[in-house]
Amino acid sequence: MTRNPILFYATVFLSVIMAFMSYRFTVLGMDAAFPEMIGHLTDRKLFFAAHVISSPLALVFGTMNMIDRRRKKRRALHRWTGRAYALSILIGGISGLVMAIGAAGGIVATLGFGALAVLWVVVTAQAVRMAIARNFVAHRVWMIRSFALTLAAVTLRIYLPMFMIFGEMTYTQASVWVAWLCWVPNLALAEWWVRR
Repeated sequence: MTRNPILFYATVFLSVIMAFMSYRFTVLGMDAAFPEMIGHLTDRKLFFAAHVISSPLALVFGTMNMIDRRRKKRRALHRWTGRAYALSILIGGISGLVMAIGAAGGIVATLGFGALAVLWVVVTAQAVRMAIARNFVAHRVWMIRSFALTLAAVTLRIYLPMFMIFGEMTYTQASVWVAWLCWVPNLALAEWWVRR
C-alpha cells in the first residue's frame, strides 16, 4: 500500500475524514445526522448504531495496519490493531447485512449492500485465518481485499453526491447504483493490485 505515496496518503486522509464524519451523530444526534436513514433509525436503531460506530473504527484500524514501516517495527501493536479491525468488521458487517434488508433503492440496493456486508466479513475472516496459520503472504493479500471493501465507506460518500448533484437523483435513486459501485471497482482494483 505504500508503493505509491500519493495514493496511500490520499487513502489515509479520506479514511480518517470519513471516520470522523460518521461520528457526527455524537454532536447532532442520530436523527439530525442521518436524515436519509430515518427508516433504519425507526426500525433498526440498535443495528444502525452498531454499524455507524464500528465501521469507522475499521477504517482507522485498517489504515493503521497498511503502514509497512509500523507493521514491521511494532508487531504486537499490529496484531492488536488487526484484531480490533476484524472485530469492527464483524460487528459492522452483521449490522450492515441487517440494514441492507429493505434498503432504499429496492431489491437491487438490498443485494448490493447485502453482498458487500457478507463479503466484508468472509474476506476478513479468511485474512485472519491466514494470519493464524502464519501464512503471512496470503494474509497480506486477503487483507488488501478486505481493506478494499472497507474503503467502500469512502467511495460511497464520493459517488453518492455525484449522482445526487450531477445526475439529479434522490438518495433512493442513487442507492441503486451506489450499492454496487461503492465496492465492486474497489475489489477489482485490489485484485489487479495483488495479481500484479
